[in-house]
Amino acid sequence: MIKKLFLSLAFTFIAFSVFSQTIVSTSPENKKVVLEEYTGIHCTWCPSGHEIAQALQDSNPNDVYLINIHVGGYAVPSGNEPDFRTPFGTAIANEAGVSFYPAGSVNRHVFSGGSSAMSRTDWGNATNATLEESSNVNVGVEAQIDISTGELSVHVEAFYTGDSQESTNLLNIAILQNNTLGPQTGGGSGNNYNHMHRLVHMVTGQWGVEISNTTSGTFVDETFNYTIPADYNGVPVKLEDIEIVAFVTEDHQELISGSGCYPSYINLPLDNDVNVQNIEDINDQCGLDFGPRVTVQNNGNNPITSLDFEYSVNSGTPANYTWNGNIESYQVETIQLPGIPYTIQSSNTVNVSVANDDDNSNNETTSTFGETDTSSTTSLTLIFNTDDYGSDSTWTLIDPSGTVIYSGGPYDDNTSINEDFILQEAGCHEFRVLDAGENGSGSIVLYDSDSTVLYSSPGDYGSGFGVSFISDGILGTSDNVFSNLVIYPNPATSILNIDNAENSTIEVYDLLGRVILSRTNISLKEQLNVSSLNSGTYLIRITNDNKVITDKFIINR
Repeated sequence: MIKKLFLSLAFTFIAFSVFSQTIVSTSPENKKVVLEEYTGIHCTWCPSGHEIAQALQDSNPNDVYLINIHVGGYAVPSGNEPDFRTPFGTAIANEAGVSFYPAGSVNRHVFSGGSSAMSRTDWGNATNATLEESSNVNVGVEAQIDISTGELSVHVEAFYTGDSQESTNLLNIAILQNNTLGPQTGGGSGNNYNHMHRLVHMVTGQWGVEISNTTSGTFVDETFNYTIPADYNGVPVKLEDIEIVAFVTEDHQELISGSGCYPSYINLPLDNDVNVQNIEDINDQCGLDFGPRVTVQNNGNNPITSLDFEYSVNSGTPANYTWNGNIESYQVETIQLPGIPYTIQSSNTVNVSVANDDDNSNNETTSTFGETDTSSTTSLTLIFNTDDYGSDSTWTLIDPSGTVIYSGGPYDDNTSINEDFILQEAGCHEFRVLDAGENGSGSIVLYDSDSTVLYSSPGDYGSGFGVSFISDGILGTSDNVFSNLVIYPNPATSILNIDNAENSTIEVYDLLGRVILSRTNISLKEQLNVSSLNSGTYLIRITNDNKVITDKFIINR
């Protein structure tokens, strides 16, 4: 006989012989992982833990759920710092045997030693092992928030595909908040570190509510109602950032399986209302076609499936773009608009708007950016170190026509990439690095042969960043003083011939910008002895009457 159980907020049960299951599978499944990370705003290595945990979730969508518990000495705020602690964290950390930070428990299971709390370097193996284990209970959860009242309704179902080892189990529901900006030691973002999956409340209390029948075929169906306050410990609640994780434990320690969801939203004041929140920060540009990234929120009851944008730079000819997708009520989406041509100025203004809806007061936003004064030689060097998730990392280098001329990634984990490349065209270029995990990667530096650093980062660039710069290109002059110039052979072995550059100055550089050979007042047909140079790529710069041309040649022996 299959049994259906209802839990109420008074934690009582009623059994039925039939049921209509809706959100949980009745077929045997493997365990889902709930990774509880013990963290704090003053913990230097906690951002590394956040990154590892997020990557595990990204690699296992719908199978791994994260709960970040701010607890212990590193979580104690100082002065006006926010207090992210909860009444539940200390007991959970004590049960887990936390003695260092960051620490984490995977399904509260003890994998070795006497406690479930593990170093961040062990979370991956523990997660992979757990995902391979069969579960005797499946969990499903859905939630809804009434915007007019702040009332949260959480519907949980659990189905036992096998007998539990314990005669009673415990059902837990955690409320999390995402995208809370705040301080974080070691985060590289000052007071603007983006805290994710932050535990704010346990709807079912410290250890959950009791499930009194845990035999195969038991079905649990329960709805919990809870009014979300305006803040927790003085930290404001943003309803659009709420996340729910539900899980079943055998006791306080052993977690069998769980599930998670983001709420849907009802009773917004308007049916159709797009809130154009902001344009993502723009680094200085130098004149390439430009397309802003704009963040919009659906403040209406109806889902948004398309958006008509109009946008311009410096009040130029507006461009139009129709975006198609799906944004549910109260949810936020960042949309990349296609690049449009414009004339660069010292200060530039971007305007973005959407078509009329029920409230036009929030349909438009503007942002500004400057003109870059960064310039480079024709030769660039990139040193790029990946983190534990190199497959998230890619980069591109774009020339003045908007063409990607060099690119790299995805990469292996924890590897170092060192690449040299030459800029053929004169004008504005853009280097952009992207991270699919949206948490940055390892350190990165881009510099030219004059050792001018064009871009550098310790790796805290989130989803990505870019830099624009101007290069003279290999043909840095249109003057015909070098119109008959010939450099040969290329590749060379011991002699490099330079014809038709009489009375010029020659300098040969390595790709680090060091002058290794030079000659002045050269003859009409000059022979340059390069036998002392090692095999590799070099730059040759020829100057005559303030006219300069740069080219590359290769020594190949």
